[in-house]
Amino acid sequence: MEKETDVIIVGTGAAGLFCALQLPEGKEVTVITKDEVENSDSFLAQGGICVLRSEDDFDGYFEDTMKAGHYKNNRDSVAMMIRSSGEIIDLLLKYGVEFERRNGELVYTREGGHSRPRILFHEDITGKEITGKLLAQAKSRGNITIYEHTEMIDLLCKNNICYGIAAVDSQGEILPVRAEHTVLACGGIGGLYRHSTNFAHLTGDGIALALRHKVQLQDVNFVQIHPTTLYSEKPGDFLFPSLSGEKERFFIMQKWSGLWTSFCQETW
Repeated sequence: MEKETDVIIVGTGAAGLFCALQLPEGKEVTVITKDEVENSDSFLAQGGICVLRSEDDFDGYFEDTMKAGHYKNNRDSVAMMIRSSGEIIDLLLKYGVEFERRNGELVYTREGGHSRPRILFHEDITGKEITGKLLAQAKSRGNITIYEHTEMIDLLCKNNICYGIAAVDSQGEILPVRAEHTVLACGGIGGLYRHSTNFAHLTGDGIALALRHKVQLQDVNFVQIHPTTLYSEKPGDFLFPSLSGEKERFFIMQKWSGLWTSFCQETW
């Protein structure tokens, strides 16, 4: 079986879904994920999303971001991120994302690395709120089709031009997907570690295939370990310091029968 589509997007996290929603509805968009669509790290994010509140804050926001990246950041990319943040928030609100409000006005909080409150949030499950609403929007679009349990195994390339991917579907059948445009939004490498708070199926597939096909990569040695935990040699136990908001909390998570349960919570 072979499929043709205008755009193939690998990954159903916030990046892949947001990308799909920005494409013209006249284009056929195919999105695949290795696991169930909700099993992306985007759903796990607790903290909020930062936004430029006013032009007066641009310099401070820029400096905070550069400092947090030890000034190794691409300055043009940082400026683009900050300048576009207001437009992104407007789109998220349009898609139904609900951020914390007080008396009808958006509430901003301050997180690590920021010198002033510029973070919008939804309780302590901002990632789930944003990604869930993006997913609902994507499912409502007639031009977007999502395939679960479908794994990319290679890029289809000829004369140094990518024209799609090769995938394996849920039945184990090879599925070539030919596309005019190919987007890799398939997450990081957290699943490659023996101990990780990331989903196990996030194994850096996009990075690996980029290396195979001599696609130029940058700063692959920069790995964010998130969410962070305290060290434990006992399998199945993680101590999560939740530092996403203004109050710092510890959660001791214990795995029982495949489920994670919180049996201790302290505020300090």
